[in-house]
Amino acid sequence: MTRVRSFAPVAAEAARVLVVGSMPGVASLQAGRYYAHPRNAFWPIVGAICGFDPGLAYAARLDALCAAGVALWDVLQSCERVGSLDSDIDAASALPNDFAGFFARHGAITAVLCNGGAAFTAYTRRVAPTLPASVAALPVERLPSTSPAHAGMPFDAKLAAWRAALLSRLC
Repeated sequence: MTRVRSFAPVAAEAARVLVVGSMPGVASLQAGRYYAHPRNAFWPIVGAICGFDPGLAYAARLDALCAAGVALWDVLQSCERVGSLDSDIDAASALPNDFAGFFARHGAITAVLCNGGAAFTAYTRRVAPTLPASVAALPVERLPSTSPAHAGMPFDAKLAAWRAALLSRLC
């Protein structure tokens, strides 16, 4: 198996919502950017909710996300995995990111939104129990994965779930 490493967080100092994935897939790792797979629905979904064109250059999308109060990161700092699927992550090799440090630098975060079940499970089992009580008490919500591997849910249903979760925390 290959050890893969996630990216640095994308977050403005005043970010209010943290969106976490599990670990970037192969397309994202090769491109060096979050949600780079052309069929991943993340950018079309957050673009529709936050009011920016998902076809903008990557840096402009990150700027728009930060301006909307949304931070972006992955639960895992590194792990061993073949391919892109969360189910292929070797759990024994998974090392979480430094969330205590992240929350210390981003005290305005009011909720954690997990992009899919693997991110939710990893966050609630591996990260939340290690955090100070005030941070561990933040609401954590599992949202439908934007991955093309989660094709069983139509785009409109994913968009509705993400819209409800984001808008209730950003407005």
